[in-house]
Amino acid sequence: MSFAHRTAVVTGGARGIGEAVATVLAAKGAAVAVWDLDLEGAQMTAAAIRADGGRAIAVGGDAADAGCVTEAAARTRAELGPVGILVNNAGVTAYEEFTGITEKSWDRMIRINLKGPYLVSREIVPDMLVAGWGRIVNISSSSAQTGAPRMGHYAASKGGVIGLTRALAIEYAGNGITVNHVPPGFIDTPLVRQGPVDVDAVAATMPMKRAGAPEDVAHAVAYLASDEAAYVTGQTLSTNGGRYLV
Repeated sequence: MSFAHRTAVVTGGARGIGEAVATVLAAKGAAVAVWDLDLEGAQMTAAAIRADGGRAIAVGGDAADAGCVTEAAARTRAELGPVGILVNNAGVTAYEEFTGITEKSWDRMIRINLKGPYLVSREIVPDMLVAGWGRIVNISSSSAQTGAPRMGHYAASKGGVIGLTRALAIEYAGNGITVNHVPPGFIDTPLVRQGPVDVDAVAATMPMKRAGAPEDVAHAVAYLASDEAAYVTGQTLSTNGGRYLV
């Protein structure tokens, strides 16, 4: 599996799953644009990739803002070339009782988790159409598969990502573009550590008796982004250690 001569964009690449995805794709030869609202974090990810001999740039900006997306894509193309691999990873989470979810909180969740992938995909798909080749991998969530208490807005936003994945997969199946999604299960990331959960206690309830690592998700993404997955589109590659079986 090699991504030599491919340019990849990873949104939310400053830490956690996004950082791992960017690192794995770069290690396999891709030139990676690390997009993140946290420019300093994105710069650290890109610098680590370059220190290991890879090609990477850091691009700051809001992936849910159309103007920022246009600017980020222009810079990526100018420095690394047309984009062939897109990983829509940027997202937020929150834990709130359903009746306590405000419109502001709901709108923020949908804006970042669902509008963001729409805007970035809309910007990048033309590159893929010209090339006759492209890979879009959306990071969804096992919470959208199983449901999750106190996460109604989050599960709804990620359920929308799953629907978008399937719609684009059908729309572009004849253009050499595949679109798939990876719903992580319980992954030990900084975002999870910031939540109101006991990470070790929850991990002990998993079938594998451990939390997943960001790299577990990154390798699933790498497969879906590869030439080896050319006949795989509209699919769900659950990466959850057996938490949810489908």
